[in-house]
Amino acid sequence: MKSLKTLNPAQKEAVEYNSGPHIIVAGAGSGKTKVLTQKIAYLIEDGFDASSILALTFTNKAANEMKERIIELIGAAKAKQIWMGTFHSIFAKILRAESDKLNYRPNFSIYDKEDSVSVVSNLLEELNFSIDEHTYSAIHHKISNLKNRMILPEDFAKNYAETVYDQKVAEIYVEYNKRLFENNSMDFDDLLLKPIELFNKYPKILQKYRGQFKYILVDEFQDTNKAQYEVLKFLVYGRTKVCVVGDDAQSIYGWRGADISNMLDFEKDFPKTKIFRLEQNYRSTKMILEAAGSVIKNNKSQITKTLWTENDNGEQLTLVRCSDEKDEAFQVSKQIKREISTKKLSLNDIAIFYRINSQSRALEEALRREKIPYKIIGGVEFYKRKEVKDVIAYLRVFINQNDEESLLRIMNFPQRGIGNTSISKMIAFSRKLNLTLFQTMARIFEVIEVKERIQKNVKQFKLLLDKYIELKDDLSLPELASALIDELGILKIYKEENTPESLQRYENIQELLAGINDFFKQNPKTTIEEFLGEVSLMTGVDQYEESNNSVTLMTVHSSKGLEFPVVFLTGCEEDIFPLNPKFDTDARTEEERRLFYVGLTRAKQKIYITYARSRYRFGEVAYQSRSRFIDELDKKTYTELNGNVGRKSGRRKKAFYDEMYQEDYDDFNQEHRSLRVGSRVKHEIFGNGKILAINGAGDMQKVSVAFESAGVKHLLTKFASLKII
Repeated sequence: MKSLKTLNPAQKEAVEYNSGPHIIVAGAGSGKTKVLTQKIAYLIEDGFDASSILALTFTNKAANEMKERIIELIGAAKAKQIWMGTFHSIFAKILRAESDKLNYRPNFSIYDKEDSVSVVSNLLEELNFSIDEHTYSAIHHKISNLKNRMILPEDFAKNYAETVYDQKVAEIYVEYNKRLFENNSMDFDDLLLKPIELFNKYPKILQKYRGQFKYILVDEFQDTNKAQYEVLKFLVYGRTKVCVVGDDAQSIYGWRGADISNMLDFEKDFPKTKIFRLEQNYRSTKMILEAAGSVIKNNKSQITKTLWTENDNGEQLTLVRCSDEKDEAFQVSKQIKREISTKKLSLNDIAIFYRINSQSRALEEALRREKIPYKIIGGVEFYKRKEVKDVIAYLRVFINQNDEESLLRIMNFPQRGIGNTSISKMIAFSRKLNLTLFQTMARIFEVIEVKERIQKNVKQFKLLLDKYIELKDDLSLPELASALIDELGILKIYKEENTPESLQRYENIQELLAGINDFFKQNPKTTIEEFLGEVSLMTGVDQYEESNNSVTLMTVHSSKGLEFPVVFLTGCEEDIFPLNPKFDTDARTEEERRLFYVGLTRAKQKIYITYARSRYRFGEVAYQSRSRFIDELDKKTYTELNGNVGRKSGRRKKAFYDEMYQEDYDDFNQEHRSLRVGSRVKHEIFGNGKILAINGAGDMQKVSVAFESAGVKHLLTKFASLKII
């Protein structure tokens, strides 16, 4: 291949190797995507049938980028034959083809996190569990983690549920899976668990796909969880070739089940594995790489490598000390203006990263005040917006009438006088007679507890759904969506409300119609199922558009896979970055360090690192100490800037220069001396945990506790009844 001439020696060796299992350790900015695409093209030229190649990625954005590059190398005809996509999209495709074996119908719905949390919420109501609504998400997160670790409900109840809270989760877990099945629906985790169930139950189907895939390549292998790795091991058999690509130094998703040991132990599972290291960085300056390397070397669990670059030495990093979050936001805005004016950069060249979403508020306020355009990636994603999800829910019901969550969502949208009380009575009727909610609507006049007026409204709603269920096979997707939105009258409703929020909803519905049209143009024979399958697996990063000329705001997690000339890494303080260090295990602290490393290595030319000495958190001013990761930076790689010099801000200057400032505020303003930050405690419902912070005094004293099962909770000490253990 002529194109192999563009590869460096290490890249070329990795592309051409084809003698057994191999792992490509691809350092940040080392041309990983280029190597993957070149390898796939090389395999096809070397005689591999394109349809026998399975290439798995983690985001649609990465998959689409790879497809475009491969089309340039080998043409569209062959490129389309490759099984290429995210883990979830590829296995959703397999599950739809084999759905009957698991007693599902191929039109099953795929529930995102919000849908799944809604299922948990509805179950808690039906089971009469008195748990506050903030716990819905925590319970779903727990269930999701269990699924990622391949711990099924029965196993969890028998071997893991020790606390009262865990016992409740076990009960909900059983009912949750049952409800998904009744709804002919799967959540994201099922898309990985169900193939394992399928392959275990049906060896012939396993053989079918083993025969299909002769070469399997996995991108971002460091982010695979146990279920993903098990599926991979199922498919790699006999003469099947496997190549995994990743960087252990960028493994940052342990909190959602990713297991770095998959990469560290790959050689044990696949004997005679050959390791290739891509260590030449094409993205960053020497200074940035030296700074990043000085931090990540402190991790004990890693595959050794040394990044180097032929790029310029570049500027030192700038460390900005700020008095509080408002001062931090001001300093970021100030430096953005300086970068643009002195280096003639565009706004699109600049990104602001933060560890937790709540940090964005002060930053957004400052950017708006300074009239600096910005966009947020990974905030409320377009397909997660209420009005968009409402329309999507209609489409889901058209193809899957068992989808109770979607049906409940649209039962009274737009308002048609069917209230929660009536819906509860309909659900009770359906449970009693073992009917779906959709079937109950057809028998609404038998639900005598529901008023006659509301019965008529339900009947009219059912007729509307029946009409479009029948039309869906006769109209194109854009025609169907346009007709539905027109008949519902929601654009008129939003326009007549004439509020900023309603007009934004109006624009979002118009944008949805445009998106459906674009999707149809690219896929003229598309079905509703295919469109919904694409939408359900979208992430915020998938919607990132580099063409928009505005500063980009995002969490450090969302920045993975992106790069910018200038990066601001904000909120670099203990208990924020790293998050909850006093409770973290060494493994979690190492993951936080890898996340910090990811933030640094997104930058091409310049990095600003900011931290505040005080920050408004949990309803009070908390005094902060700077991140340990800053102290790990090689001192010659950065210069310090006192951010608030010359600013008129009494409280901020006092907080910054206060000689009484305590680096360790464990005992700050505590009345209950027996409770200390770091104390191990037990709560009657939430189980065992560790105190992260104590604020306030007397009856208003609050304590933040990280519970092993229930996550972080903020409680009034007076009522928490915490026992020190």
